[in-house]
Amino acid sequence: MTAGEICNREIIVIQRDESVLEAARLMRQYHVGSLIVIDRTGGCAKPVGIITDRDLVVEVLATGLDESVVTVGNIMAEELFTVKENIAIHDTVDFMRSKAVRRLPVVDATGELVGILTMNDLLEILSEEILDFARLIRRGQLKETRQRP
Repeated sequence: MTAGEICNREIIVIQRDESVLEAARLMRQYHVGSLIVIDRTGGCAKPVGIITDRDLVVEVLATGLDESVVTVGNIMAEELFTVKENIAIHDTVDFMRSKAVRRLPVVDATGELVGILTMNDLLEILSEEILDFARLIRRGQLKETRQRP
């Protein structure tokens, strides 16, 4: 399984010159906790940053900045880590752990944004795998009970 196979392809994006107030509105409208900041060049959406609800609280609200004037580019995380869509999930998890990130934009071979993979997505997949293992154990126990009464 690859990052591209399980990532969320319905990505909410914003450009760096938009206000943080607009970012907050988008987060509320789409019920998301982060937005991918993009630059559009030649019709392609290239990820350049990420902004989270925590960024809005810590960088803007807690410091008393004017949310209608501060732009996304002013507070977005400058160091953006991405992962290619053909990378295996195991390698993706290792990468997230090594970089201490909970969200990764997923890009194609040209660097264009195709999705986002979050820790929640990975936990959902992992919980399904664990449930499958639990069912396997239970079936094995039932089989043994029938074969060796």
